Amino acid sequence: MSADHDMPSAAQVEAAESGRATHPREPHAGGIAGRLNWLRAAVLGANDGIVSVAGIVIGVAGATTARGPIFTAGLAGLVAGAVSMALGEYVSVSSQRDSERSQVKQEKRELADTPGAELTELTALYEAKGLSAATARTVAAELTARNALAAHLDAELHIDPADIPSPVQAAVASALSFTSGALLPVLAVLLPPAALRVPVAFAAVLAALALTGTVSARLGGSNVRCAVLRVVVGGALGLAFTYGVGHLFGTAIH
Repeated sequence: MSADHDMPSAAQVEAAESGRATHPREPHAGGIAGRLNWLRAAVLGANDGIVSVAGIVIGVAGATTARGPIFTAGLAGLVAGAVSMALGEYVSVSSQRDSERSQVKQEKRELADTPGAELTELTALYEAKGLSAATARTVAAELTARNALAAHLDAELHIDPADIPSPVQAAVASALSFTSGALLPVLAVLLPPAALRVPVAFAAVLAALALTGTVSARLGGSNVRCAVLRVVVGGALGLAFTYGVGHLFGTAIH
């Protein structure tokens, strides 16, 4: 067998690198996935705001027709929910960021201390993906010469340092998405006349849930009809239950 036959072709090397390098005119796959994840999180946050605050204001509306208590309860639920969502997201993303930063630091140390072993490890990773030993070695050597850290973070840890999320941004986005959803039931129950508050709020909330269910299903690639049916039926049952609790106990306790 000739030496030329063992050498990887340019097409093979390009195919092996395709997980890291994309055509400059095409959006980066990781960037698209990241944006979709942010959009999905925003929709789910808005959905949480709709459901939780709608339950509060509908429950209070079942007990009283006075705008003051309904507004106070709705505002308190909105603020408490937004703060809770923001804090939870901040803690979660901070933990993820700290973990990824720790992995990056460890990889830097390993590359500085044992570069030969790291090259062998990278070669083995590409062999495991189906490349021949010669091709894997060539690809690993070229990527190491270009940017050893980026090569290992991508192939070994699946981390892009540029995509490490910001806890503050995540917290603000979570709070805003929750607030945007929570405003709907508050306005829907306060703006109509007293006799129409509950029916209008029910209709507005269920329509909003149908919309968020549709968007979530399309983003996740699931069946839209089933997703909308689940969220609308669940929301209707939840609203009916909270209204019944408010009407029963609100009028019984003075």
